[in-house]
Amino acid sequence: MNDEVKVEVLMRDLMPVAGESAAAEVRRGLAWPCAPSPGAWRSFPLGRSLVSPIVSRMWDRVVHANLGRLTLGVSPAVVSLAYLDWLVHLGISPGKQARLAEKALRKAVRIGLYSAQRMSNTSAPPCIAPLPEDKRFIAPAWQQWPFDLYYQSFLLTQQWWANATLGLPGVSRRHEAIVSFVTRQMLDLYSPSNYFWSNPEVLEATFEQGGANLLQGWQNFLEDWERTVFNRRPAGMEGFRVGGNLATTPGKVVLRNRLMELIQYRPATADVYAEPLLLVPAWIMKYYILDLSAHNSLVRYLVEQGHTVFVISWKNATAEDRDLSMEDYRRLGILAALDAIAAILPERTVHAMGYCLGGTLLSIAAAALARNGHQRLRSVTLLAAQTDFTEAGELMLFINEDQVAYLDDMMWEQGYLDTNQMAGAFQMLRSNDLIWSRMVRDYLLGQRRPTNDLLAWNADQTRLPYRMHSEYLSRLFLDNALAEGRYSVDGRPIAVSDIRVPIFAVGTETDHVAPWQSVYKIHLLADAESVTFVLTTGGHNAGIVSEPGRRGRSYRMTRRTEGEPYLDPETWHARAPSFEGSWWPAWQAWLVQHSSGRVSPPPLGAPQAGYPVVDDAPGRYVLEP
Repeated sequence: MNDEVKVEVLMRDLMPVAGESAAAEVRRGLAWPCAPSPGAWRSFPLGRSLVSPIVSRMWDRVVHANLGRLTLGVSPAVVSLAYLDWLVHLGISPGKQARLAEKALRKAVRIGLYSAQRMSNTSAPPCIAPLPEDKRFIAPAWQQWPFDLYYQSFLLTQQWWANATLGLPGVSRRHEAIVSFVTRQMLDLYSPSNYFWSNPEVLEATFEQGGANLLQGWQNFLEDWERTVFNRRPAGMEGFRVGGNLATTPGKVVLRNRLMELIQYRPATADVYAEPLLLVPAWIMKYYILDLSAHNSLVRYLVEQGHTVFVISWKNATAEDRDLSMEDYRRLGILAALDAIAAILPERTVHAMGYCLGGTLLSIAAAALARNGHQRLRSVTLLAAQTDFTEAGELMLFINEDQVAYLDDMMWEQGYLDTNQMAGAFQMLRSNDLIWSRMVRDYLLGQRRPTNDLLAWNADQTRLPYRMHSEYLSRLFLDNALAEGRYSVDGRPIAVSDIRVPIFAVGTETDHVAPWQSVYKIHLLADAESVTFVLTTGGHNAGIVSEPGRRGRSYRMTRRTEGEPYLDPETWHARAPSFEGSWWPAWQAWLVQHSSGRVSPPPLGAPQAGYPVVDDAPGRYVLEP
């Protein structure tokens, strides 16, 4: 974005505050403080303050944007205020201080007694066990001296800090959760598993390989550094190519606008179900997570079952797309796709599926259609998608007014939010699995994790437009406007309860982005004729990409019809029957149940109605970096 564009954007954003006179000053020479034109400051009118509202706001935004690159997009003020709240309350709570001092003494005695027992009895049980999800210390080598003392001391310290950061009266619940989360992240940095001299698995590998693992780890580090600096894909991803061995289901692009391409897939059966499917992925991800390799492609599976499938492929945002809004995504995305499908398959209702943010957008679009009396949807499926954001997991800890303003400044400078700026926050939610264990494996053990198609997809980065992401955070995450009936479309509020078509919702057990308990809240918001809810094993992505025949998969499923009493998530989990295998066949059977029979396959596109075939699948947008 050049200086002139930046100035015009600044004028638009700050005109209500600065007024025309300040705008004129900026245009005369204060175009952009980071790179002022020659003599810009000398040309500033005498007698005028350099620190006008527009200039001061500009400086703030530049500082915040650059600071955000160092803090992974997390506002320092959010963390500082949380710790200040905790420290002040701890300082005026002598009882809590005494309790913590006593616990510290008890833990010191416990580790001392354990050490003495281990000297005489090597089979003495540990004094503290890791949490079930903590896999760092499960190797037998950790039970040998002195490594057993290292990890036992670490776990006791971790437990003490949990006692210190939780349960302090007067601290706000949000601040308590932030302090606990950040403290846990800092402690994980000092885990004995992360260091050469305190990790017995690394020492053993070094001894056996004569140090070759460290040499290979150094080469891995240099390779990763080089790829990061030159913005190349991570190591091992060269064997995966979109249109080569990824996203290979045959189809055609039948619509392309400035925001998305609509792909219609070629029928694979002699006849098809009458109602087509529209798949709406999140614009935070490239669509082909739904069309990975041939064996785990959801698109291919649906086509082979006799469904006519359409998929939206979102354009990867650039600085020129900074002003795209949530309304643009609804209008140029879902509504434009429905118009195209209606031209290709006249007088057909549509099974619509939304994944992650695509599911939230689909809920908005479906509620608006229902409010306006349009009967265009046959059913709605929501995969790991939230409509209520009050319990959106640890990702919500840092979403408040200050954080939204901070991110707004980050995005304002470049016009979008890059995946690199989001990746750190997501990795922090599972730092043991995604950061520290990877560093130990790659750089200390000298091993590379085997690559697969899902990892290759995850490395294919996307960007989010400035305005859309700002609106999404403020209106949905912060204000929870959709769940509370305050989200407006075309100037009037919509309500999820207006969606009356059958709903199929899927949550995943270990989802750190959209916790299944949050996804489950569709039961409270929807007044549909039925809500079928599935809870499947796996996480936000691996739980959805769960093809039939994959080992170790299971799911729970129930159907709640209109008028049945509500069950809270815990009660539902205890009562819901469990089934082995993939949830895909269950969903496909549900789609068949809500379809009206089979018909001849439709043509690809509708040139006579203005929707000619414009490209082969996977299209152009998915290939853009």
